Amino acid sequence: MKYLKAIIIVALFFLAQPIGAMAQDFVYTPINSNFGGNPYNYNWLINSAKQQDKIEDPTQEDSFNQDPLDDFETNLNRQILNQLSSRLVSQIFGDGGDLETGSYNLGSYKVDIMEDASGVTVNIQDIRNGNYTNVVIPSY
Repeated sequence: MKYLKAIIIVALFFLAQPIGAMAQDFVYTPINSNFGGNPYNYNWLINSAKQQDKIEDPTQEDSFNQDPLDDFETNLNRQILNQLSSRLVSQIFGDGGDLETGSYNLGSYKVDIMEDASGVTVNIQDIRNGNYTNVVIPSY
């Protein structure tokens, strides 16, 4: 009988609770902007990933251990190609130029310059790795 009163009291307690339960929709919003999240989170996510990355890139060159002669060669090749492009532009669009057609070896580059009725064709080949560039400048 004692247990029966306790069960009746518990049952009345549960029956006295409101019948309609209050709930809300569950909406998932991703953090990563690639998956539909806020695009302003991108910088924070990329910086966080870079700070956590402890793996060294074996292909990345150490800027403190570069050979000065390699830097000199790279700088010289850039200056030669810059001078060549300046002369080509001056010859085609400017007052005329002193650049003659032919084949030139400039540092680690082989440059072939050909002129015909359609314009000037410049072929530049990097001798070290075989990369090849062909530039056609039409004449007006």
